[in-house]
Amino acid sequence: MAITNVFLFMGLGGTEIAFILIAILLLFGAKRIPELARGLGKGIREFKDATKEIKSDIESSVKDDNHVK
Repeated sequence: MAITNVFLFMGLGGTEIAFILIAILLLFGAKRIPELARGLGKGIREFKDATKEIKSDIESSVKDDNHVK
């Protein structure tokens, strides 16, 4: 549902999305698309892990500061 909202926000209809998918298929080929998707997924996962780690570091430092005072 969120993807549909993004496409609607960008003004893309069904035909435009189909053309984009066909262009991606022609450029990269059917064998490379799963590899690209896997790499994209790993990158997103690493980004989420890094943001969670930073968030927990900030929260732990705030708790430590509150206990010191």
